[in-house]
Amino acid sequence: MSRLKRLRSVESNRQRLDGGAMFGHVPRALWSEWHPPDTRGTIALACRCALAEYEGGRRVLFETGPGACFPEVLRQRYAIEAGGHRLLRELAGLGVSPADIDDIVLSHLHFDHAGGLLAPVDQGAPLALAFPRARIWISRPAWERAQVPHRRDRASFLPALQELLERTPLLRVVEAPGPLFEGVTAVWSEGHTPGLMLARIETSSADEAPAFRFASDLIPGVAWIHAPVTMGYDRFPERLVEEKQCFVADALACGDQLILTHDPEVAVTGLLRGDSGQVRAHHTQGRLDWQAKDHRSN
Repeated sequence: MSRLKRLRSVESNRQRLDGGAMFGHVPRALWSEWHPPDTRGTIALACRCALAEYEGGRRVLFETGPGACFPEVLRQRYAIEAGGHRLLRELAGLGVSPADIDDIVLSHLHFDHAGGLLAPVDQGAPLALAFPRARIWISRPAWERAQVPHRRDRASFLPALQELLERTPLLRVVEAPGPLFEGVTAVWSEGHTPGLMLARIETSSADEAPAFRFASDLIPGVAWIHAPVTMGYDRFPERLVEEKQCFVADALACGDQLILTHDPEVAVTGLLRGDSGQVRAHHTQGRLDWQAKDHRSN
């Protein structure tokens, strides 16, 4: 793979989820200051993806969000944004068609991270994958979890998507953490779901932005950077706290920035350790649009 030329955030359909579930043991009096709830107690959440473009034309998409292929009862239950497949519209606005995507890296197969793999269809038509030639990368533990979900998170998976992935020759099941392909490596986390695959996207600018890390559900947004803050959806919160501390410490040491999947306002952030030792967001941006210096327009 050639050198990274450009990295941009793109959004899939947004959703709203229960604030208490998103903040686990954090008191409502506290989390409601960070993310004000509506009258139903739900908070607004982005479902953010990232598009990496490389010299030579290769395009890699990190996650796909929920997309739009949901029965109406489920769309309403999870308050998923209506109006069609937002990710495909945003890619089209960048001049990128589904057939232009070469690789899709998924952290896991929960519907709000992988449902966008499904193409929009007319009523009664068979479901199909939206990206006809993209290799789809998923960790072995995440793949196996989706095949045989635990009762606790069974509702987070889309059986129809699973069936399509089982049949496609484009699926790439990753057997161990480490390099996925040139320029992209991954670590795994177990606290949220088995084999959560967190991609590190390397740049060619060590002084400016050595790499971007797709934080997925390990750190869904700015409020979750604080190590003790976890979600009710996490399977092993104490383990997740330990994994988060290691992930954040390594990102700090490398000078990397985090891409935040679910924060409704912040797409990317640096990290800063304060005098008290607590790590916080630093130089947040509402949109990610990184370009290699020699590819920037004048």
